[in-house]
Amino acid sequence: MNGRNISFRPLMMVDMPMLHEWLKRPHVAEWWTPAPSLDEVIEEFTPLTRPGHRDQGYIAFDGDRAIGYIQSYIVKDGGNGWWEEETDPGARGIDQFLAAGDQLGRGLGTAMVRAFVTRLFEDPAVTKIQTDPDPRNARAIRCYEKAGFRAVREVDTPDGHALLMIRNRELLVYAARTTVARRWR
Repeated sequence: MNGRNISFRPLMMVDMPMLHEWLKRPHVAEWWTPAPSLDEVIEEFTPLTRPGHRDQGYIAFDGDRAIGYIQSYIVKDGGNGWWEEETDPGARGIDQFLAAGDQLGRGLGTAMVRAFVTRLFEDPAVTKIQTDPDPRNARAIRCYEKAGFRAVREVDTPDGHALLMIRNRELLVYAARTTVARRWR
């Protein structure tokens, strides 16, 4: 991963002011959500701090430097109009952003997504991981493609039009087998 040491720490209440500040940054607000107030951030993200909640939030680090936010959620039975057709209990969804705009386009987001996908697939119950960037967000789409996701179709979500992208566990197994096979040649 280009010498990066990407790690994740569960989101904590103490992170809310930092998260609020990150969400106000133009490169985040353009694609993530309209810049919310601190009270709105606390209301929306507090459930993601609770162990065992179906949705989990994390602060991503490169070494000891906080670089962004990433969250995962159980896709099936998400409610509120989200992924109503999903029947696979092992499907997980992710959303993420880098905190610093000057870090975009340098491979850091791809490294973060790859590391998080690896972490999620450590759970044998996880069968696939999906994400849903705005179809106009070429940078995010390219990041996910480089992290092994493939575009499936455009969809309408409660947040608007999106591109459904999926990374299957089989791709991870295939990549591991290919790497091992290359080492033995």
